[in-house]
Amino acid sequence: MTRGATGHEDGRVTDDDMNRAPGTPPDNTQGSTQGGTTPITGPIQRLLRRVRAFDLRRPLLWNGLLTACWVLFAVLDVTSGGWRTVALDPDVSGTLVLLMSVAFSVPLLWRRTHPLAVLAFTAPVALVNVWSGAVVQAAYVQQIVVFNIALRLPGRALAWAGALVAAPLLAGAAHRPHSWDPLIAPHVWAFALSAMLGIVVRTRKEYTEALVDRARRLELERDQQARLAAAAERTRIAREMHDIIGHNLSVITGLADGGAYAAARSPERAAQALEAIGTTSRQALTELRRLLGVLRDHPAEAHRAPQPTLDDMDELLTGVRTAGLPVRLRVHGTPPPSPPTAGRQLTVYRVVQEALTNTLKHGGTDPSPTAEVTLTYRATELEALVTDTGTGTVGRHGPDAGGQGITGMRERASLYDGTLEAGPLPASAPVGGWQVRLRLPLEDTPS
Repeated sequence: MTRGATGHEDGRVTDDDMNRAPGTPPDNTQGSTQGGTTPITGPIQRLLRRVRAFDLRRPLLWNGLLTACWVLFAVLDVTSGGWRTVALDPDVSGTLVLLMSVAFSVPLLWRRTHPLAVLAFTAPVALVNVWSGAVVQAAYVQQIVVFNIALRLPGRALAWAGALVAAPLLAGAAHRPHSWDPLIAPHVWAFALSAMLGIVVRTRKEYTEALVDRARRLELERDQQARLAAAAERTRIAREMHDIIGHNLSVITGLADGGAYAAARSPERAAQALEAIGTTSRQALTELRRLLGVLRDHPAEAHRAPQPTLDDMDELLTGVRTAGLPVRLRVHGTPPPSPPTAGRQLTVYRVVQEALTNTLKHGGTDPSPTAEVTLTYRATELEALVTDTGTGTVGRHGPDAGGQGITGMRERASLYDGTLEAGPLPASAPVGGWQVRLRLPLEDTPS
């Protein structure tokens, strides 16, 4: 089995992979270190994941359990008298201390949904706490609310939280000047640590969410690219199949019609037509098998042959002449020192092939059409002009009348920033007919 990019054998992406910083290897907490012991971070991370999962499934239950624990601790601190060990005035009424402890801890139930409101509610209780000198330990529960504010609200809310925490402390310190250090310093440090911890957790959470979002977008983009590549490949295969099969079948049809006509007058010409039909059929089958073999076989095992180029133009025209269409080739200009790329030569070849195939299929028979292929080399482009004197128009108007011929030619031309024009010859032409004009840049140009 092979491993995916995430390091898992099945290529899956887990929460740990999303939480891991880019470039770091996956943390295999279930494995063993070089000493044969499990890292301590593994069980801790698994425990935290279970706690977070439980919190997401039952947030109300989790909030109730946490709040009940803090209420229990606060009540135990009051009933055991432990609050007197740090109190500035141990003679404060126990009932007041109990009420303040409950008032500090019970509002934790809304610490997530309304943290600022909870802090504002406990601020008067904190003022009574320091003013009376009880200084109950439940006052530090406010730092849990501060943590939630730093985790969920904007920075401006954290500033308001600092004011709500500091105002009662400053008022109590002013009332008891000799208690400045035991009142202010511990709460300031606790506020700073709670706020920093909330900011760190929030940063980590946002970073993890960004990684997860990026992974999802990359997955969507990968699927879209795969679909686009598959669609482009299907279009390319359909174009090649159309050019190969359509052209050869048109040649075979022309040879068969000519052979049937010659059978009664010249059996020798009929035999030649049948022989040409066999040759053309075998060539079509060979090209079709090669194309299907590339699709079916492994690339290293598929049989490959060079694609047609401009050097194969004479062979193409010979086959068309054999099918009964007189065609002439003209070349104007001087070919460049370095020949056009193989893709451009294949485009010119296929466009000429398709244009002549259309003449064979749609050019009519009364009178029999003729065709001419003109290749013109210019400084920056190659022009291929195919004209015929056919009188037939059915199937040659519009976007190939629902076919693939002219559409495929335009697609081939657009691959190399070329242009293709197809339509009837101008009215000034001596006879009617059809023309296909391809202009193809000799070098790549910005699209």
